[in-house]
Amino acid sequence: MGLFDSVTSVALNSALDALSQRQRAIANNIANLQTPGYRSQRVRFEDSLKAAVAAGHGAARATVGRSLEPTRLDGNNVNLDTEVISNIDTNLRYSLATRAIDGQFTALRTAMRTN
Repeated sequence: MGLFDSVTSVALNSALDALSQRQRAIANNIANLQTPGYRSQRVRFEDSLKAAVAAGHGAARATVGRSLEPTRLDGNNVNLDTEVISNIDTNLRYSLATRAIDGQFTALRTAMRTN
């Protein structure tokens, strides 16, 4: 198994994919803030990722569902405060995952220079 096939690498790539999907969902939710009847999307992957890592493969997929949060009179349930906080959290997680992947590349470059 190579460095980039490791459970950690696969899990980090799974997380990046899911976090990107979450960012798109948040943007879509905010874009539909005033759309009557729109129900916000929620992207979940953390439990699936945890199970995938525990199983030793790290490959996980995100699921997209509709929020069950209460709606306004127009049937829309997008809460701008919730979306902004979720966006900040998602961006921080994405940044952390990209730094971890960069660390793997740095370790590989270092190993190649010392041999």
